[in-house]
Parts: sequence; structure tokens; C-alpha cells
Amino acid sequence: MDTLTNIRTFLVVVRSGSFSAAARSLDTVPSVVSKRIQQLEHELKASLLVRSTRKMDLTETGRRYYARFTTIINDVDDAFEDVGSSSRRLEERLRIKCPTTLAIQYYGHVLTDFQRAHPGVRLELQLMDRSVNPIEESYDMAIGALPTSYANVDDIPLCPMPRIAVASPAYLAKNDAPQHPRDLARHDCVSFLATGSRWQFLATKGPISIDVNSRILVNDSHVLMNAVENDLGIAIVAKQIAMPSIERGLAIQVLTEFSIPDLWIKALVPRSRRGNAAVETVLAWIKRASSPVPPWESGAPQVVRTQKMTTPFETASP
Repeated sequence: MDTLTNIRTFLVVVRSGSFSAAARSLDTVPSVVSKRIQQLEHELKASLLVRSTRKMDLTETGRRYYARFTTIINDVDDAFEDVGSSSRRLEERLRIKCPTTLAIQYYGHVLTDFQRAHPGVRLELQLMDRSVNPIEESYDMAIGALPTSYANVDDIPLCPMPRIAVASPAYLAKNDAPQHPRDLARHDCVSFLATGSRWQFLATKGPISIDVNSRILVNDSHVLMNAVENDLGIAIVAKQIAMPSIERGLAIQVLTEFSIPDLWIKALVPRSRRGNAAVETVLAWIKRASSPVPPWESGAPQVVRTQKMTTPFETASP
């Protein structure tokens, strides 16, 4: 069984790209990973990896064994699955990245429920408001809403996220409400950092791109909405984030005759991790929580802001 452990470690090292990333995935330390690889190379009497201070590559022998070992381990796993699938629980450690607001409002609860149902799976959930290449940063899955894609990473759509343009009543009382996206040139705007100051709209004659004057750029939707409530300008915000403020009279939707392209929430999964039982199970769990009804329409737990903030950069009380 030590040989199988060493083979599994070798496969994880190749898929992760480094000993340190493999150690995190296997919940051990790099020295243990290195020892297992050395033992395997000693048994095979061949070098499998070329290590340097900057990168790690497979030797020609390593490439041949990688393909053969992958088949062997899959066959072994299938055999154990056939014997004890009814009683065998998932045992794995998964690293998942999710945007802060989506995690706090929805997917944090979804993943908590998943871990309760699968106690053998240990989750490391990182909240991060930027696009992440899960291969380069050693994630088993990255949840996001930006259109960025990466090589050897599968994009799995979860649900659309509609967006609207909003401003506070006080701001609109001092500034005429825009009637066309080009009117935004004379307005203060508050922009989401990841999408920037070039805003996209859809009209009957086609798409419209407008460069706006971003008074503030932030990477959190709640801070964005609080800036709107504090009369700092117009913002494009996810509809589910804006609606509580609209319902409380703290914001008004503008440019209603022009639609804004939806963002799509998606899961980015390295292709090398597809087929892994734990990864596929958590992916199916997240997909069920996201469609056909998105989590903000299904009664999923969420954080609701209860009062207007005194400054645009204070965090809201739950």
C-alpha cells in the first residue's frame, strides 16, 4: 500500500505543479511529499521529475509512468467503489475560492451544508474578489462571475446574475437623471473594480460602451451599494444586492430602457480534477443550489443591511 500512496502522491504533484501545492492538497508537508517521490523513484530505478528553483517538469520516463499510473489508480478506485460504494464516504481536502459577497450571502451556507452532509471532506474556502486561475493557485474549484477563462480549466455555468444601474434619491435631486448611457459622462459614478470604468449597455440598435468618471472604484458590492446610498453617484450593481435598498427608498433604478449584460456565476474546475469523486460531488451540490432557481430567489440565507452607513467605507452590520 506504500507504493500506491507514493503513486497517488506523484499524480497529485504533477497535477498541482509543485511539492508545496501537493502537500496542501494531501494535508501533509512538502518533506513528506518529497520522500514519497524519492521512494517511488528508487523502486522504479528512474527519475520521474526534474526539479529546479523555478519550476518542475516531468522526465520522459515520468511522462510515460504518469499515463500508466493514472490508469492504475483509476482502476483501483473503481474496484473499491464497486465493493463498498454504499457505505464508503468521501475523504478529501478541497480548496475553493469564492467572491466575498457571494460567499457571505449564499455559497458559504451552501458549502457549510455540504460539509455537514459529507464530514469526511475538509473544505478550505478562500474569499477573494478577483479572477483566479485555479491551476496556478492550487484550487480545486474557483467560483466567480467574471468572463475570464483559463487553459485546461472547465467553465461550468451556474446561474445568470442580472445587473441594474442605480442612484440615490438625493443624488438625483441634485443631478438630472440620465436618459441615455452617454449622459453618464457628466455624472459621478461608482464602479466595481473588476469590471472597471467602461460600462456596457444593450439598446435596440446594438451594444453601447461608455467610459464613465469613476469617483470610487471598489471590489465589494456592499461597499458599492453603500456609496450609492451615501449620494456619491451612479453604480451598476447586481440586482439582488440593489433591491433591498430600492425597496427601502434608499436607491432608484435609472436607465431602465437600457439593459445591462448579465454576468454569469460559474465554477472553474481544473480538468485534471474532473472525475474526482469529492470535486464532482461538491460541484453537483453547488449546481443544485444555483439552478434552475438562483440562490437569491430560492430563500437561501443571506445577509441584509439594516441601516444606511455613515461613510462609504465602513462595513455594514449584519
